[in-house]
Amino acid sequence: MILSKSCIYGIQATIFVAAQGGGGHVPISRIAEQLDISFHFLTKVLQQLTSAGILESMRGPRGGVLLARPVADITLFDLVSAIDGTDIFTECMLGLPGCGHAAPCPAHDLWLEVRNKFTQVARSVTIQALAERSAELNVRLTGSIREFLPTTS
Repeated sequence: MILSKSCIYGIQATIFVAAQGGGGHVPISRIAEQLDISFHFLTKVLQQLTSAGILESMRGPRGGVLLARPVADITLFDLVSAIDGTDIFTECMLGLPGCGHAAPCPAHDLWLEVRNKFTQVARSVTIQALAERSAELNVRLTGSIREFLPTTS
């Protein structure tokens, strides 16, 4: 897995919040329940996104999170950078210092191609596009597939 579990949960939660249509704060407990994520773990992830200015949070009975910026202005790159940092977009796949064209690792050329494509996708794909796609295609955001399995009667 290239992205950390925290990053994946942050992306899922941000798409979920965006898909709610911006009608106010979305309770973290609802996000956690719908996405089958531990409430306490999700809270820590959402704090990172709040610190990065991607989400705003509010405590209390009407509290929760909402997007701090227009949904069309938030990219996957923003989310990955806020949670996992930018090393994935610049570093050697094997973690070797100084890896580059002059002193490449065995995977350099292959990883460079994948890394550049991933960076391009991360910078161009917005959360708005993913939220619209989620609604349009009725795709899942959770690791649980129980609601997508056919029922046997």
